[in-house]
Amino acid sequence: MIFVTVGTHEQPFNRLIKKVDDLIIKEKVIVQTGFSTYIPEYCEAHKMMSFEKMQQTLRDARIVITHGGPSSFIEALQFGKVPIVVPRQEKFHEHVNNHQVDFTKLIAERMNNIIPVYDIDDLKMTIDNYDQIAETKNAVESSNNKRFNYKLEEIIKELVTD
Repeated sequence: MIFVTVGTHEQPFNRLIKKVDDLIIKEKVIVQTGFSTYIPEYCEAHKMMSFEKMQQTLRDARIVITHGGPSSFIEALQFGKVPIVVPRQEKFHEHVNNHQVDFTKLIAERMNNIIPVYDIDDLKMTIDNYDQIAETKNAVESSNNKRFNYKLEEIIKELVTD
């Protein structure tokens, strides 16, 4: 099962949800759509999910696809998943600026424990090759929450002071 979450930011992330729906993936796909207005035709959609349902879905997922919000992909990492991260972009009116793009690039370079997708047209190839790509990531390091949190804190401090 593939789980897609776009978080709770009030701007729609229709671009990601529509792309996943258009791929007509053969396995079950569950999408948490948040404030998006696109309604998936081929995926099981939930506007919001309870904490318990979200945790269970993350646990059960083979692949987790998230927006670039840190709490969403950190949660996937805590369940031992190597998330595909598609950051929201300002030019598509998905967020107020490109901080998700910047943060995703930073984590991908420094931690190497997420799979970033900046061009939505690369999503299918990334899903199709997920297992091979995930093997090249630092999944063991990401399961070490204390070390991850320390490194993340250092990165955030650098961003705030720049």
